[in-house]
Amino acid sequence: MTKKKSPPKSYRSPGTRPNTSALSGGGNMLAQIQQLQQEMEAAQASLADETVEVSVGGGVVSVVASGQQEIRAITIRPEVVDPDDVEMLEDLILSAVNEALKQSQHLASQRMGGLTQGLNLPPGLI
Repeated sequence: MTKKKSPPKSYRSPGTRPNTSALSGGGNMLAQIQQLQQEMEAAQASLADETVEVSVGGGVVSVVASGQQEIRAITIRPEVVDPDDVEMLEDLILSAVNEALKQSQHLASQRMGGLTQGLNLPPGLI
């Protein structure tokens, strides 16, 4: 009669789970992720109330944008409206809107970046 050899200690039978004691902090990580999600939602909500204002052309065109990249107001001083030079007015508006959106994105990045600092997330994910 031959005696069966017992499998080496590192052997695991199919269908069994490995020792999960090293993963015991998983519940804590989930709680941290949920807390981060709540903080991010609060930061996004507050960005809706924050605004940036940009003026161009010596203040003749102003644009207000929210922290969520929504244009809230465009103000054009009457003296800049010249029916013979509509192109200049269009350029001023375009410049002001683009700069307002850029500053709004920067504001959002600052607010959200503090929450995700150290997570090594890919750019543009949040």
